[in-house]
Amino acid sequence: MDEYDIVIIGAGPAGEAATYQARELGASVAIIDRRWFGGSCPHIGCLPSKSLLHGADEHHRNPREYDWPRASAARDFMINRAPDAAEPDDSGHVRGLERAGATVYRGEGRITARGRVTVHHDRASHELAAKHVFVAVGSHSKVPPIDGVDGVHRWTNEDATLARQLPRSLLVLGGGPTGCELAQVYVRFGVPTTIVQSGPRLAPTDHPRNSDVIRATLEADGVTVRTGVRATKARAGAGRDGADLIELDDGSTAAGHAVLLAVGREFPLDDLGLEHYGLDTSGRTPPYPRDGRLRVAEGLYVIGDPAGPELHTHQAHYQGELAARMALGQPVEPDYRALPRATYTDPEAAFVGVTVEAAKDAGIDAFELTAEFAKSSRGYALEATMGHVTLIVDRGRRELIGAAIACPDASAAIHECVLAIKARVPIETLAETIHAFPSTSRILNGLFADARRQLAKPRQRDDATP
Repeated sequence: MDEYDIVIIGAGPAGEAATYQARELGASVAIIDRRWFGGSCPHIGCLPSKSLLHGADEHHRNPREYDWPRASAARDFMINRAPDAAEPDDSGHVRGLERAGATVYRGEGRITARGRVTVHHDRASHELAAKHVFVAVGSHSKVPPIDGVDGVHRWTNEDATLARQLPRSLLVLGGGPTGCELAQVYVRFGVPTTIVQSGPRLAPTDHPRNSDVIRATLEADGVTVRTGVRATKARAGAGRDGADLIELDDGSTAAGHAVLLAVGREFPLDDLGLEHYGLDTSGRTPPYPRDGRLRVAEGLYVIGDPAGPELHTHQAHYQGELAARMALGQPVEPDYRALPRATYTDPEAAFVGVTVEAAKDAGIDAFELTAEFAKSSRGYALEATMGHVTLIVDRGRRELIGAAIACPDASAAIHECVLAIKARVPIETLAETIHAFPSTSRILNGLFADARRQLAKPRQRDDATP
């Protein structure tokens, strides 16, 4: 039996990050995956979708010069997929892990006892002993319980990001970042596109102002957005020109020749052997809270998508490195106060921290300040018609606790706020920091100055009691 300090089941961003960090600290590591080393992000997730978004943006500006075949070829180059291949090639990820000194297994990994993992591959089995086991199995698209959904031309994010042919029309079920980004890709390449979102707004976990901008930009591109309605039944080929028809709970219908399922993610935790660590895998209750604590039992860590609290590649990378340090005895704990989110539509939307409503619900004396991006110098320069920069400030601590930005470079500009929240930088310091003009960060600078002025004013009572 081979013995390791750490055995990792799952080689996505979390598993890879944990491997590299553990090897840097001198630990022995075995890492197992049954499909793509590197996980979804570089092959069917973050990277191909962003490449296609770039192609859609270029096509939007120059439709004759940047067509779908060019965008598809650029996407294939990005994910290391040959022109005649169905799937990306992950061998670069394998070589990187092996160069780092990890033992790599392509196969099925299962916990068979505390500190024991069995790997099945190529009709053979290997027994591995581990001081610590990391579960980093990622997630996959959830199939909603809709009558008839199995019969339609169903897409997941894998189908949508690997497609080499445009569908005649696209129906997106789910209005989160995946649904919104891919809707913009396809509508900008001329595919009639509809989004159906059961809740009242798109991007429901984002700041409400970001949600408004995302909806406005998609509708301006031609996407039909249906919010507050839920799919109840699917009828294959029952729509116009053979499109699949989805019945909605308000009595109306929506149709598409491809139906993209973007209603959430599921975590493949079944049959992993978590019960050997005392976790309830019966399904009656969650086996552990998805609060990102990482260490869920002595010697067992869950990292990446199944860990929570959210679903981001950058969160997975952070968790992988942190779990390796925790397992090897460093006195560190996860901190998600400054976890950024970004949706890479055009314009982008980014958010970190909490909304003012959430802050007040938590008993924090908070206020919010907003600047319209289109009315800023940067906005005028870009001829922007929408967007905003919003700050949420803790009055008592005199610190930033949240920020939301929707504008062309939001995913970059948000990181000043990420650092400010992480480091608890005083508003006075932020207001006195020089920001380049006329950048988006300069808009932040103006809001920091406004916040400093508001903090200097006597506190106004919210009621009329003398």
